[in-house]
Amino acid sequence: MKINIFADTICGWCFIGHTNLNNALKKFPDLKFEISHTPFQLNPEMPAEGISRDKYLQIKFGGKDYATPMYENMKLKAQESGIIFNLEKIKRTPNTVLSHLLIILSEKLNLQDQIKKKIYQSYFTNGLDIGDINILTKIANQNNISEKIFKDFINEENIKKVNSKITLAREKGISGVPFFEIGKEFISGAQSSLQLESVIKSNLS
Repeated sequence: MKINIFADTICGWCFIGHTNLNNALKKFPDLKFEISHTPFQLNPEMPAEGISRDKYLQIKFGGKDYATPMYENMKLKAQESGIIFNLEKIKRTPNTVLSHLLIILSEKLNLQDQIKKKIYQSYFTNGLDIGDINILTKIANQNNISEKIFKDFINEENIKKVNSKITLAREKGISGVPFFEIGKEFISGAQSSLQLESVIKSNLS
């Protein structure tokens, strides 16, 4: 069964959705899944170097106080999925193109699940700048992808491919992530593992 996930690496709901999907897949040990990642950017105009977290919250929500209720809800949902969010550790909101490139590279090596999980953890749990090539190189190295292979993959052609996939998502009318294409069905939002399990079952009949 083919599953395509539109996601951004600075999207907390995407991390929750990724975790819930993995939990749902465990219910089908004999079923073969072909899972692909399609990059999405919540902030396509983000400078390559990113911006400070405080500035981001000001631009996006009008300030930290306005963002807090939404983030508190997100933290609770993350906890229900067994994830710890330490949002107060985040000092910088990054541009996510390089992190998407690492995930796309990892798909070629069948390492996408652990790479994607590590990128999410680095940002949401450890507060690291996942727009920093040094942080991403360390993640790559920890998962047996050499610095040379990763840095060689960061080229103009591959960056254009990432941007074209982001454009594709917009053309499909996808304005929010995570967005799942599971078999013939389309599901938006960080659905629970039970909901995702139900959708998978419906595609088996």
